Amino acid sequence: MWFCALFTGAKSFVDNPIIGSPALNRAGLHVWRLKMAHALTGWRRKRLARFIPEDLREQFDRDGFVVVRNVLSEEEFRRLQQAILGTEMQCRSQQQGDTITRRVPVGRELRRGIPELARLIDSRSWRDLTAYVASTRSRPFCYIQTILGGVAEGPEDPQVELHSDTFHPSLKAWLFLTDVEEDGRPLTYVAGSHRLSRDRIAWERRKSIEVLHGNDRLSQRGSFRIKPEELGELGLPDPTQFCVPANTLVIADTCGFHARARSNRQTVRVELWAYCRRNPFLPWVGSALLSWSSLAARRAESVHRLVDWLDRRGLAQQHWRPAGRRRPIDA
Repeated sequence: MWFCALFTGAKSFVDNPIIGSPALNRAGLHVWRLKMAHALTGWRRKRLARFIPEDLREQFDRDGFVVVRNVLSEEEFRRLQQAILGTEMQCRSQQQGDTITRRVPVGRELRRGIPELARLIDSRSWRDLTAYVASTRSRPFCYIQTILGGVAEGPEDPQVELHSDTFHPSLKAWLFLTDVEEDGRPLTYVAGSHRLSRDRIAWERRKSIEVLHGNDRLSQRGSFRIKPEELGELGLPDPTQFCVPANTLVIADTCGFHARARSNRQTVRVELWAYCRRNPFLPWVGSALLSWSSLAARRAESVHRLVDWLDRRGLAQQHWRPAGRRRPIDA
């Protein structure tokens, strides 16, 4: 099983003795997986490139992210915003450091109650752009997400450290439903850090060999952290901060380095959040069975129920706990 996991998106160096072997990574195992995953992603993206506007494709290929302002008309966005922010929804929450994140899966009930939301995520422009960044037609998981920064007792939120989610390209998207201010813990992203430069490959190789010797738990689980002063050594710029008005869409490849910015006050950020992280070693771009429209809306809720069941039997840990009915905007 550990060997078979090499050909999946498995990324934890601490849970798999083959993936985490310093000797094998010194011989090039991690670099091989890295290069192979990126090569296959490039192959899939070439097959999807013709479906998105050239300016957006060039922006993404250069920076690793796309920014689209005024995604919806003013009237349609106002209806969407009011419907989401003014509705109590059954949500789950997770605390990381001093920050609480709440999520509501975009399922059948929410789609029926907010038709503007259903039209957006079913639209050709949304589906084509997310498919190109994710390099697959598999539909992303979608949630209404609220990030409550600095509201809980605890150490600093680990998400304020620049990091790469995993070794292979993957998608996250944020349609901001509230304005994001400079001191509101905005999303940040290091432009161009999604590309495999010679310096990035050498850095990844070094991290894969040394990661188990430290106490960086998140890096050991495959989400490598990077210090701001290391960016220049990799030929990378300072992070871009997305201090943007509501109705702005940001889609990014989260193999690139990103984080939440720090803030010295309590903050609330609400967004339609989506992610897609498929097995990077599959060569085809077609949708998986569970991405078919009749099943896609049920996936997130079904995954939570499955993990709840495993948690009760001691077979897995459910990090997302039921938090009752709340409006997304409520702290």
